[in-house]
Amino acid sequence: MTVPSIAEIDISGKRVFIRVDFDVPLSKDGHVLNETKILTVLPTIRYAIEQKAKVIIASSLGNGKGRVNKKLSLEPIGRVLSKMLDTEIFFPENSIGEAVRKIVTDMQPGQIMLLENLDFQRGEAANSLEFAKKLAESADIYVNEAFSVSNQVKASLSGICKFFDRVCIGFQFQKEIENLDRIRDPERPFTAILGGSNVLDKIEIMESILDNVDTILVGGVLANTFIKVLGGETGKSDVETAAFYSAKKLISSAEIRNIRLILPEDVVAISGNLNNYSSSFIISGGRIPKDLKIVDIGPLAQADFAKRLAKARTVLWTGPMGICENSEFKKGTEALARALAETDTFNVIIGQDTVEFALDSKGKEGRGFMSHGGQTALDYIRGNKLPALTAMGNRIQ
Repeated sequence: MTVPSIAEIDISGKRVFIRVDFDVPLSKDGHVLNETKILTVLPTIRYAIEQKAKVIIASSLGNGKGRVNKKLSLEPIGRVLSKMLDTEIFFPENSIGEAVRKIVTDMQPGQIMLLENLDFQRGEAANSLEFAKKLAESADIYVNEAFSVSNQVKASLSGICKFFDRVCIGFQFQKEIENLDRIRDPERPFTAILGGSNVLDKIEIMESILDNVDTILVGGVLANTFIKVLGGETGKSDVETAAFYSAKKLISSAEIRNIRLILPEDVVAISGNLNNYSSSFIISGGRIPKDLKIVDIGPLAQADFAKRLAKARTVLWTGPMGICENSEFKKGTEALARALAETDTFNVIIGQDTVEFALDSKGKEGRGFMSHGGQTALDYIRGNKLPALTAMGNRIQ
């Protein structure tokens, strides 16, 4: 059964519990370094405020391991959120208990409370029903706006649903599902771009889309591994030997289905390491001398990949083409981001590094969706059930 969005439920004047993912990086002095996760949930929070709901926001941060750690307090995030919304935010010293109940009672419609880090309580990670019940007792309606962690089993994501008659998803969660569904059932031709490392995980993604994909473009350590499996020379480049069997199996499966598995025609390579190299070289893929290391795709590969993207109607992209920690070796990723932005292709981009390149790319906006779901988005595409979504679905059956 489809879980309704917050707009499909009457929340006017109700006590609304919104589970978000505010697991953002903090500086040593407690300043938020990246506000993206906060910005993406603002539409849902603002909607609840407009509906005159009493808004209770909950999240975890870092790994509290069931005990209080002031360095992982949500207070700095509360200050940022308060500034963004231009409103006061109540902040109790805990996520449950008498102080929370009193604030909820005293709150006026349209006011907000941000609970302290859920992971300070052992019951959160344990999916404790006792803890979940205490979280739920101060609210009438449950809203999951934490798609990026909905592949986890936690009290505030799964167990808590048992204690609400009405559950729903936020606007960003809804966008994630709607756009990822268009990858699971794509308009053809469908092209996938996969790069980066975590080769075994990327091969699993490739396997999950074999019945629908037409072309797979491969870069990064993932490409190095395939080049090696096919008998090419990769020099000192990073490869994942543990993935060789899976890579061979994937190549065979793609051939049987007439899927084009495209490796880089040429690559950028260096002698030495990233911290100590004199120059870079452009070399044909699969012919890398023993003393060189692949760090990016080359100009021929960039042009080839861009040409293939222009012919697609649907594109999935996850993972960079090169070692983007070095500005010299992110040109391949930047080139693909620009090429994709210049098409009318519907595309979904997953992964923080890849999304950042897409955001920075020049050209028209296109029809892209930049997922902030990370591993959860990849799990969903693979067809894995998301425990939090299952918990909500069970509640509304």
